[in-house]
Amino acid sequence: MSQLEKPIPMSSKRVTNLSGQANVPGDKSISHRSLILGALSIGKTKINGLLEGQDVIDTAKAMSSFGALVEKHKNGEWTVDGFGVGGFAEPKKVIDCGNSGTGVRLIMGAMSTSNITATFTGDASLNKRPMARITEPLNLFGARTYGRKNGQLPITVVGSKAPIPITYHTPVASAQIKSAILFAGLNSPGTTKVIEKEKTRDHTERMLKAFGANITSEQTTAGHIIKLDGYPELNAQEIIVPRDPSSAAFPVCAALITEGSDILVPNIGLNPTRAGLFETLKEMNADITFENENFQGGELMADIRARFSPNMIGVDVPPKRAASMIDEYPILSVVAAFAKGTTMMRGVRELRVKESDRIDAMAKGLKSNGLKIEEGEDWWSVEGREIDGVNGGGFCQTFLDHRIAMSFLVLGMASKHELVIDDSRPVNTSFPVFKSLMSQIGANFSILKT
Repeated sequence: MSQLEKPIPMSSKRVTNLSGQANVPGDKSISHRSLILGALSIGKTKINGLLEGQDVIDTAKAMSSFGALVEKHKNGEWTVDGFGVGGFAEPKKVIDCGNSGTGVRLIMGAMSTSNITATFTGDASLNKRPMARITEPLNLFGARTYGRKNGQLPITVVGSKAPIPITYHTPVASAQIKSAILFAGLNSPGTTKVIEKEKTRDHTERMLKAFGANITSEQTTAGHIIKLDGYPELNAQEIIVPRDPSSAAFPVCAALITEGSDILVPNIGLNPTRAGLFETLKEMNADITFENENFQGGELMADIRARFSPNMIGVDVPPKRAASMIDEYPILSVVAAFAKGTTMMRGVRELRVKESDRIDAMAKGLKSNGLKIEEGEDWWSVEGREIDGVNGGGFCQTFLDHRIAMSFLVLGMASKHELVIDDSRPVNTSFPVFKSLMSQIGANFSILKT
């Protein structure tokens, strides 16, 4: 998304009776990892259901730059002919990861223990995000990293000529930190260990095991410990990407707050490390049910049915749940606005260093629509106005953040007055069919002329 392009404002008007089936795209976390692990494997990995948002496309381009053959086929399947662990070729150009913090952090980890040099950059939003949390452990492997003040992109990574395994205690709950270290550990001798205070989403561990790595995890008094043996031969796989629970959150939450609604969102990944939002919504008395539960590739999947829920209540979301729903707090705060009582969200400091400061962004936008918000460094609360109690009518800044943009568009669907966001372009980075999908179930979004 070029910063020279003009913003595209979009409005959201009140609707009722959302209905039908919302076929959300593939899981973004698994899509990134499928491409990277396909490149690190021997043979041709086949991927069905890949999320084709710009974030994932940028990761596909990066893997091509490092020497993998990445192709999309007419039937929608993607294939990756890999180069194997340690087989990275030095890229001829700067690796542009666009808006994707996941993409750039995981790729830096994967190449940091190969004897090559690569420079990474991104858009204006990504170039403001903290990268020292990744470069510090990568330097312990023997890599050298050179970037801007405060560890921000652009960053040049000089891969280690003789990597050494590390044991690393993650300073914050972050699957990106863990995954970057594990990917670096693939091309290191001995055993790499990651110790987390709180268990984070475990797609990387599950997928590494499926590709043939020797990886174990256990919960101990010292924390959640993951051990990975270096120098495995990873073998190509056939992957079916589950549909993204973070994307499913938007039609599900829209149905809960929109009068007369009843929708089905099929084939959603319900990995326990990703399902915190749905657990919280059920505590709020949301009418959500899971149908046709099954397992594919070690991941629990189900169809989610969501119905209008006029009697939701505010809850206190425990800090230990933050890692399992960190991307869903913005849309949760929208649901909280239509509940009775106050919803308190604690242990969410990580929201301040996402694509935007999401606590600040949501607080400003919710206040512009007549809501009462309080916030601290790692907490915030929303005072609910119950169903039919949110005025709307605000003008909301998105700060180039896709989840902020989509959350406010959902808010407008149940507010009394039309709501406008300043820029709808960021939505394409993670959910390119958002507007059309939501319109199919009954949303009324309109692009505004500037």
